[in-house]
Amino acid sequence: MDAEAEFGLAVVTGAGSGIGRGCAQMLGRRGFAIAALDIDESAARETAQMIESAGGRSRGYRADISKAADMDSAVSAAIGDLGMLEVMFNNAGVLDGYFNVDDMDEALWRRVLDIDLTGVFLGCKRALREMLPRRRGRIINMASVAGLNGTGGGAAYIAAKHGVVGLTKQMAVAYGASGITVNCVCPGAIPTSLRAHSQSILGPGVPDMSGRGVVVNEDQVRALVPAGVRGTVEDIASAVCYLASKEAGYINGHSLVVDGGWRAK
Repeated sequence: MDAEAEFGLAVVTGAGSGIGRGCAQMLGRRGFAIAALDIDESAARETAQMIESAGGRSRGYRADISKAADMDSAVSAAIGDLGMLEVMFNNAGVLDGYFNVDDMDEALWRRVLDIDLTGVFLGCKRALREMLPRRRGRIINMASVAGLNGTGGGAAYIAAKHGVVGLTKQMAVAYGASGITVNCVCPGAIPTSLRAHSQSILGPGVPDMSGRGVVVNEDQVRALVPAGVRGTVEDIASAVCYLASKEAGYINGHSLVVDGGWRAK
């Protein structure tokens, strides 16, 4: 573990793969005990095993974060197993197949909003139950550059991520005087398995996402991103760890953009 280790429990949703797994591992190296939550319990447990193999403390739990009962059960179990909640990282989310409003099915719209926005709300609400009485805590939400303007996803995904940015700001205002900071991270083009996982979670009825979107191939990345390359999971994990650290104690209500300059254009 790092010499300047932080202590306490960090809950990471969507920790079974991609950005969630990378952030869980880096937070674990910083000294946090990690509750790895994922709808795929075996993937959550695999992440926890990776963290423990590296010398950290972690447990994996199954949770459909769009369901309040699942969130409550998993967080309660994690607190019982690993200690007091210090950091809640609401990371879990799915893409929406890049549908526009005219061709998006209502069921798909509702499912994406349930996961990408309501899931964040439920995670925040559950965290506040622990943090408000103690008057301390860090809540970090996963937004996206798609939450800052009208590109980067379909109608449901963009609406949900705008909602995450707005919820983050509202909570920062509401709870800043209670010793709780609430911030979000807005990744740009980061290579992960999100497309495949979204396809699996959403099931039939969404198109093959592998060829849809604005940064599918490297030529598109070079054209859109001033840095000319995709970012990495470690880039996002570093931002999350910073927001969870003591050094970020006066940062509240902020949307931390990690996109190689994409949204600066």
